[in-house]
Amino acid sequence: MSGREDTRQDAGYEERLQAFTGRELRPLTPAQDPVNQPMIRHWTEAMGDTNPVYTDAGAARATGRGGVVAPASMIQAWTMRGYAATVSPPAGRDGFAELVDLLDEGGYTSVVATDSEFTFLRELEPGDHVAVRESVESISAEKRTGLGTGRFVTTLKTYTDQHGETVATQRWRTLRFRPAPAPASAPAPEPEPLTQPSPPPALRPRPAINRDNAFFFDGAKQHRLLIQRCASCSALRHPPGPCCPECNSLEWDTVEASGRGHVYSYVVNHHPRHPAFDFPLLVAVVELAEGTRLITNLTGVAPDDVAIGMPVALDWLDADPDLTLPVFRPAPTEAP
Repeated sequence: MSGREDTRQDAGYEERLQAFTGRELRPLTPAQDPVNQPMIRHWTEAMGDTNPVYTDAGAARATGRGGVVAPASMIQAWTMRGYAATVSPPAGRDGFAELVDLLDEGGYTSVVATDSEFTFLRELEPGDHVAVRESVESISAEKRTGLGTGRFVTTLKTYTDQHGETVATQRWRTLRFRPAPAPASAPAPEPEPLTQPSPPPALRPRPAINRDNAFFFDGAKQHRLLIQRCASCSALRHPPGPCCPECNSLEWDTVEASGRGHVYSYVVNHHPRHPAFDFPLLVAVVELAEGTRLITNLTGVAPDDVAIGMPVALDWLDADPDLTLPVFRPAPTEAP
């Protein structure tokens, strides 16, 4: 039995792991900037959210508010550490790094997010200054999942304003799991020829599939681009979710997209490089004829030839036997 396996069976390890329950991972950390109108405007434009209470003071006052408010879903964005702190993090180690080290010690070296649950207590207004602290709420016993054996780690983020009052909470759950073991070694091969065969292509990263979006990937395997539709008010929505943002209904069905659309925005990605992709990589937000948008890859076109508003048509990428994804290529030009 390996040393890692011995660690996983050690009761002392379990005690050390469970000792993190209730422990603060990150102390109270203020946002770099107070809530402000320019960032609210950038957010709503990027998300396509046209609710006037976020940008029009008169419209907000007409609803009984004192002025414009920030979208509730922006709460996490206010406290993100930003680019400079990401590329040059401060010295020292916090509780989060210590927990990750302990999970790595137990062999749980892979991670996938499973869900995020928000509770909003009040709307934020320009001038509010948000801060956040994070603690461990629970660490599950070892579970066997489709990805591998692992543990669900739930942390609680508490967001407060400049007066110390709680404005929102977020339960963030991840699965920390052991990656699948490497296949057993084969017998020693014959002497290798001078020309080596190409290694098998790398697999694309797996999507995080849950009850809300499984229909989308199941449809893709059949080369059908499905859009979630509210069964009460018929509003279409993407990305998929459990609740209609228009009428709050939990009932939904799907419609199949026509496959027509246009480039709403795009980037040409050069770094970081991943062996499953060809670079430069064209990543676009495509607005479908039905009105919803999705993030996808563009194919059959050079980066210099892409333009905002360019008509595109649906194509399919059968990446591997377990993953099919929608991609888009320039739409055929109609004859005059």
